[in-house]
Formats: sequence, C-alpha cells, structure tokens
Amino acid sequence: MAIIEMRNVRKMLGGRPILNGVNLSVNKGEKLVLVGPSGSGKSTLVRCINRLIDVDSGEVLFNGIPVNKINPIELRRKVGMVFQLQIIFPGTVRDNVSYGLRLMKLPEEEIKRKVRNCIKDAGLSPDFMDKDASKLSGGEQQRVAIARALALDPEVLLLDEPTSALDPKAASVVEKTIESLVNRRTLTAIWVTHRREQAIRVADRIAILSGGVLNVADSPEEIDWEGIY
Repeated sequence: MAIIEMRNVRKMLGGRPILNGVNLSVNKGEKLVLVGPSGSGKSTLVRCINRLIDVDSGEVLFNGIPVNKINPIELRRKVGMVFQLQIIFPGTVRDNVSYGLRLMKLPEEEIKRKVRNCIKDAGLSPDFMDKDASKLSGGEQQRVAIARALALDPEVLLLDEPTSALDPKAASVVEKTIESLVNRRTLTAIWVTHRREQAIRVADRIAILSGGVLNVADSPEEIDWEGIY
C-alpha cells in the first residue's frame, strides 16, 4: 500500500486551476522528485499532502487514511516539511530542535536524546547545540530546520526546494545530508526542485507538473527537460 496517495485532486488558486485532477502514489522509502515550470503548483501540491492547504475536491491519503480525517497537528508530525526559506525561532539550536518535542510534553531526558541524535543526523556537530540559531549561515540554518523536522519522527519528508536559496557549496552539503538521513531512516521523500541535475541525482522517480496535470516518468531519460524550463 502506498504511504502517500492523491486521487483526482483539484485545487483552484486565484481563479485558475493549479491542480487539475492529480493522481499520485508514493511508496514507503521512495524518493519522488517533483519538477515543473515556475508557478506550476509544485509547492501547492506538497502543501496539500500535510494540509497546509486543503484540496477543493478529490482525496489525499496517508497510510490509507484520508488526511482530512487526521488531526492536522498529528499529520504534520508524521509528514514533516522543510521549506526553501526556513523560519528560525529565537534562541539556540537546542531551542529550535526541541520546540515540537516540548509541545508534546516529553520527558526531559527523552528530549535531550532526540535533540542530540537529530542534530547529528542533520550533519551538525554537538558544538552547535548552544549557538544562537539566528546567527548561523543559511546552510546551517537549513540543517537546523531538518533536525527540527526529524525530532518528531516523521515517516515522510516534504522538501520544497530545500537547497535553492543556498550557495552551491552549502546546497551540496544540505543535499547530501538529506539523502543520507532519508536512506538511513528509511524515510519517504517528496522533493521539489528546479535543478535538473539535482533531480537526476536524488530521484527514484521524477514527476512533472504542468498545466495542473501530473505525469510520472520511470526514468530521467523519458523527460523532455527543454519543455519544462
């Protein structure tokens, strides 16, 4: 059974159809990369999965359950999201990564353990724990955001252009960090990117969104890249 499924999903924004009967099935542990022209609705699609946006019609399922039947807070713990530009909370890296855990009122020792493990998995050393998160570089802040999402033990990561705002060196580090932790934790990833080379590197499958319609290619060789960008 697919971990994420979209059935005939439709969404209008600004009076025009952004998602026009989208069907998608993503298996557990799969890395599906979503590409398409600017403004094609890639971000809208991933936000529909964890109900940051509700669909107009059709159905989105997580582990076979319609997402509109799942408490949004619980859903977003299991379907985490990393944005292009992260919101960094005031305080230290520790404060940022433990934010959701404290809302869950977990025991302090469990919080410490999870924060320590997630910072490591996100490619940061323990020395970062007590640094002011607002003063970190863009790449470091992105890894803090990844650690914060990991702390809630998600099954799925939605990655909305997580490296596009970074310089090439930082982007490479973040990309490798995400790939490593997705593989190590057997996470499912739906990764939005506008970078052809990145899509080919990280994808198990590539899906193209254009004109509100989604088409899934079995291999990068099947894609008319010139027709996308």
